[in-house]
Amino acid sequence: MNIQEKYINRCLQLAKKGLGYTRPNPMVGCVIVHNERIIGEGFTSPYGGAHAEVNAIKSVKNKGLLKESTLYVSLEPCSHTGKTPPCTNLIKTYGFKKVVVGCVDPNEVVNGSGISQLRAAGIEVEVGVLRAECIELNRRFFTFQREKRPFIRLKWAETMDGYFDRDRAQAVVGPYWISNVYAQQMVHQFRAEEQAILVGTTTVLNDNPSLTVRTWAGQNPVKVIIDRSLKVPNDAAVFNGGGKVLVFTEQNREDTEVAQYIVIDFQQSIAHQIGNQLYRLGIQSILIEGGAQTLQTFIDAELWDEAYVFKGDVRFEKGLEAPVIKNVGATTRTLINNEFLVFKRYND
Repeated sequence: MNIQEKYINRCLQLAKKGLGYTRPNPMVGCVIVHNERIIGEGFTSPYGGAHAEVNAIKSVKNKGLLKESTLYVSLEPCSHTGKTPPCTNLIKTYGFKKVVVGCVDPNEVVNGSGISQLRAAGIEVEVGVLRAECIELNRRFFTFQREKRPFIRLKWAETMDGYFDRDRAQAVVGPYWISNVYAQQMVHQFRAEEQAILVGTTTVLNDNPSLTVRTWAGQNPVKVIIDRSLKVPNDAAVFNGGGKVLVFTEQNREDTEVAQYIVIDFQQSIAHQIGNQLYRLGIQSILIEGGAQTLQTFIDAELWDEAYVFKGDVRFEKGLEAPVIKNVGATTRTLINNEFLVFKRYND
């Protein structure tokens, strides 16, 4: 790792501190280097607050050093006025001699204009240091901007013999745990990392989930359910605990304080319609937790980006078969007595 990569890597470390809090803004980290010594650091504040460059500049005690310093940032500085003024203006004001950028911002209101403005002001700009790593960090933001849909993360647990759930012929409410407590805690981490969470009708009726973050620090995701015929009762846990619930259905029903009903055509691609509607609502990422049919619907539509699968050390011998992903390899690691598989279908 060369010296520039070292500083951009530090930017990435800082940026990760904003995971789950900066959206809809991307996570960005910034360091300011003078004579090969870091004199300032910053990362993007929660939405509406200062960007990484502003926080890094504020942290520098002797502002007189900035004209002789290089600013490293994981994502192209913004060049437009949003909740805050353009970062390019502040960089130009302090007269940095050089700016090193990890990757270009795909947002159409930036997309190279920040770099162009800095170069026009006589500042040397280098772009593309650890580019793949910078894009990977903000894969949710990049997917939303480039593909006009949310980043879609699938999650499920399955038994050693490939079952998602036991036979629910008898009326039993509540989940059958397949994964261990460590995997269950990781699921709450995933919930905190994504902006929304989605399940189907059967999952709500069988398990009565609250879909909140409980064993991890973070904000609760927006709850989304697919309820074609509006079978889910109003006293279901998903409607409690605060926050709006988005309900995709074919039935017309007036919105309430808790639920927003969105009508889609169940004869057409459900996955693509949901993706389009969530994009319209500004949802940048979503975790799909079930059920098996809902997960397979998104898999078959090739509308997913990551899939996290926990394989427990139990056998059901019969029941509901787990979703199947074909033609995509997985990385595998051990989580005590569970296997943890990660599938990725996107390319940087």
